[in-house]
Amino acid sequence: MAQGTGSINSDYKDWEWSDDAGERARLLQSPSVETVPKNADSQGNGVGATSALGAVFIVVNAALGAGLLNFPAAFSMAGGVAAGIALQMCMLIFIIGGLVILAYCSQASNERTYQEVVWAVCGKVPGVLCEVAIAVYTFGTCIAFLIIIGDQEDKIIAALVKEPEEAGSSCWYTDRKFTISITAFLLILPLSIPKEIGFQKYASSLSVIGTWYVTAVIIIKYIWPDKELVPVEIPTSPSTWTAVFNAMPTICFGFQCHVSSVPVFNSMKQPEVKTWGAVVTAAMVIALFVYTGTGVCGFLTFGAGVEQDVLMSYPSNDIPVALARAFIILCVLTSYPILHFCGRAVLEGLWLRYTGVTVEEDVVRERRRRLLQTISWFLLTLLLALFIPDIGKVISVIGGLAACFIFVFPGLCLIQAKLSEIQETRAISWWAQVSYGVFMVTLGAFIFGQTTANAIFVDLTA
Repeated sequence: MAQGTGSINSDYKDWEWSDDAGERARLLQSPSVETVPKNADSQGNGVGATSALGAVFIVVNAALGAGLLNFPAAFSMAGGVAAGIALQMCMLIFIIGGLVILAYCSQASNERTYQEVVWAVCGKVPGVLCEVAIAVYTFGTCIAFLIIIGDQEDKIIAALVKEPEEAGSSCWYTDRKFTISITAFLLILPLSIPKEIGFQKYASSLSVIGTWYVTAVIIIKYIWPDKELVPVEIPTSPSTWTAVFNAMPTICFGFQCHVSSVPVFNSMKQPEVKTWGAVVTAAMVIALFVYTGTGVCGFLTFGAGVEQDVLMSYPSNDIPVALARAFIILCVLTSYPILHFCGRAVLEGLWLRYTGVTVEEDVVRERRRRLLQTISWFLLTLLLALFIPDIGKVISVIGGLAACFIFVFPGLCLIQAKLSEIQETRAISWWAQVSYGVFMVTLGAFIFGQTTANAIFVDLTA
């Protein structure tokens, strides 16, 4: 994309809300990225320390996560292997396009985080909506993490107490609500209270190891299946034409790395849009192979009977799968505080903008408000996780928000960036890019509306 000569919403900082609030929340940076603070002389060129190859692995790390557990069920909903792969490939074109657009707008606006780019390029209202969406998305993801902990602990405890899976747990200490609660209070809450999170890099490395191991186990179990693992039915077509759309939230949730992509781009040694295009293409292809391997092999192993969390479909006494469950629990335990930190930072930024209080004036009350925010966030996510039966219902809701991060906000940024260019004549490429942005916004709005409506009227009311 050719950068125009006009400025992009250069007056966006003139809104009534406090300017200092944006600087207070340097948030949602990829766990493996350290960026240089923005200043007037830094235009984002040559200030980072991340190589292109390093950026590839950071983006892969940001994309891969606990969402892969839901991919076999998504393939089942989509109507089989062919439909699932085709849907991924079609969406991947726009996923990569959105990442490139964000880099282009970050370079043009000299902003270093996702929500700051949206604020700078699109203005106040889209900026506020973006921050609210990030807060809701991270909140929902934290709920999904707690549900995953409960799922995996159920299986591990069943193996330890050697009770028949169909009999259920009769002891109070094996009850799902108790195990989730005790794990959350003893491990997650203490990690969520600190103002800064210093273990992000270690958590990222652990997450990468865990997701790759889970994928390897699922593929090996398909190639050399256990005798008792017999699929009930393997669909080859969707039950209805609308069923294909039900797989979209999982794909969006799995590939959503856009929020953390802007800091990754700005951390590169030479943050150039063309280089970034190659980086994200390579990263998304790697993620595609991981998700496809997990989705295809998990789906073909269990067919239409696959659980929303694929590891729940395996027997409790399977040792390699038990190790995969342990990996997932560790990943989730360290990822929850990071997601909570990001959501809390967004809420903090919104609060400071609304009140107009400067960072310096707010230092005294920051600790008290942080404790209140953390405890409220923790208790609400825990309460919802205790009464929501599986991650599929949560992903069906937050997957629609992921579509907004992938399609809607990048599309709006592209449209506004092109409209802000000062040109005497509009070239064909200009019209093509504006049209592409309009299509992205339309597609993202459709996915968000369809999946959210389906989640409310089908899943949540069932």
